Amino acid sequence: MATPPENRELSPFTGWTRAHWEDVADRLLLALRPYASPRNGLVGLPGPRPSLSGVRSDGLEGHARTFLLAALRVAGAHGADPHGHLARYAEGFAAGTEAPGGWGAESWPLLTDVRQAIVESASVALALRLTRPWLWDTLDDRTRQQVADWLLPALEPSPVDNNWWLFGLTVAGFLQDAGIETDRAAATIDRASATVHRSLDRIERWYLGDGWYSDGDNRAFDHYNAWALHFYPVLHAHLSGDRELLDRYGPCLRAHLDDYVHLFDANGAPVPYGRSLTYRFAAAAAPWLGALTGHTPLTPGATRRLASGSLRYFLDRGACDERGLLTLGWHGPYAPAVQSYSGPASPYWASKGFLGLLLPAGHPAWTDPEEPLPSERADTVRPVAPAGLLIHTTAADGVVRLHNHGSNHVLSDPAGEDDSGYARYAYSSRTGPTAPPDHADNHFALVVEGRITRRGPATPAGTGPGWAASLHAPLPGIRVTSATLAHGRAEVRAHLVLGAPDGTPVRQTGWATAPGGPTAQLHAVHGYPGAAGTVELATGATLQGGPHTRTAALHGTTGGAGSLFVALASLTAEPDPDPVTTLAAVRVTGRTIRVTWRDGTVTAVELDASEVRGA
Repeated sequence: MATPPENRELSPFTGWTRAHWEDVADRLLLALRPYASPRNGLVGLPGPRPSLSGVRSDGLEGHARTFLLAALRVAGAHGADPHGHLARYAEGFAAGTEAPGGWGAESWPLLTDVRQAIVESASVALALRLTRPWLWDTLDDRTRQQVADWLLPALEPSPVDNNWWLFGLTVAGFLQDAGIETDRAAATIDRASATVHRSLDRIERWYLGDGWYSDGDNRAFDHYNAWALHFYPVLHAHLSGDRELLDRYGPCLRAHLDDYVHLFDANGAPVPYGRSLTYRFAAAAAPWLGALTGHTPLTPGATRRLASGSLRYFLDRGACDERGLLTLGWHGPYAPAVQSYSGPASPYWASKGFLGLLLPAGHPAWTDPEEPLPSERADTVRPVAPAGLLIHTTAADGVVRLHNHGSNHVLSDPAGEDDSGYARYAYSSRTGPTAPPDHADNHFALVVEGRITRRGPATPAGTGPGWAASLHAPLPGIRVTSATLAHGRAEVRAHLVLGAPDGTPVRQTGWATAPGGPTAQLHAVHGYPGAAGTVELATGATLQGGPHTRTAALHGTTGGAGSLFVALASLTAEPDPDPVTTLAAVRVTGRTIRVTWRDGTVTAVELDASEVRGA
């Protein structure tokens, strides 16, 4: 297969066109074929370990997630399938469902036996819905009945109280469309309708406004907002032709994209925060969905620039191994970024990133010239009040930083270590996060008996122009009020410690960087013993920094009723950057911090025990 030539006139930023997306989809699908079972019911990919759900579940996952990629490829070509992708999956349905949960050589686990099968049922159902004329309608009655019987348990209430509710919604949408011609048809469709309403009602409890959902009841904010919580309801409404439902959820998607598009670096990288980062370019799914439904703030050219940039970013950095298989990791394999629920086929959730193939070849998203991303056009400091986040970008280098004052982990262990994808004070498109908890980057901690305290759940304490703040309790009886102020590439990091015994050591770490990477700076302003207190910690491997990264650290001690610690920080990819001390003048008066930035702009906040206010 010849690689399509770049088109720098149409795509001046990435060089890629629709032909490149079709080519990548075909290459990914063809690379899977040696790992399919004899009748194509399972796709058992090699990997370092199976998922928590076991090898058979992993084989189903390999079938389901790659079937979605095949469906988007073929549906986008109006049924044209020169490589015969769909025929292989059609054969697999008969093999996987003729004795589900039983001892058949290629039997799929039942949804009632293996919870992960519920996740995969959504990919199966969505792909069947997209390819119905070319696959479902060609299956014999017996196979259709077997597949329907396998899918039906997904209509029951979700066993996991988060985005999982939307898997039932997706199955219900397919069953409604297909009609399921059995003597149970009416009951099946009634159950499907009830599932749609129940699932949507559930996720609306977690909608906090301005396009942001929590992934459950515990303020978990991550890429699931885009590739699940908006993806499934809006795509369901679109495929159903349900104008009322699309008018209800489409504006929420648009509002989310207003923020989300700022999370992509000029080099194409989405900010790595949260969980399931091995899904990589699934991050492009929501921007494509906005273009597909018309609910987007992006121009068509900027949409393709974002999506193609993200796809190229990962493929150019080794996301596929020498066999053409997506690996468990970020660039290449990276075990610390992989959760126990992920197996060798889990990275193919990235198939959602090919949603743009549903847009006709003549759609402006494919034919308009690429346009720059927000991170390339202007510096941005953008508070996200519902989530307690602060998006911070610089046009000179295209770097995106995300300051975290409100996201927690849906799976966090109250007695264990922080999850590095949720607990750091800051993330960026060019760094970390680091894996070792004792050498955590972008962390403020007390040092008690030689141990670094965890952050634990963060409660938002306010946002304003150029700043965000939060509260947390690292130990019983001790509270920390924290704020980040940002402008240009500069950050002011402030922490008010209340209730700690006098003389308690504290530590602030900065960005973890590697040789040849961006430049990180950290400078003491107030409460630390000065620049002499800055030391470097070896932080080990990160997602993007290689095996040997380092971070600066400031050390101080508490004293008095409340101790305030303030530092200046910076992360930049600009060559030979000025010292961070030239970027801002910081004045601390009591608990009020007033920052005069280099361009004369002023930001001021006042910290207390329960909130942070603009001053």
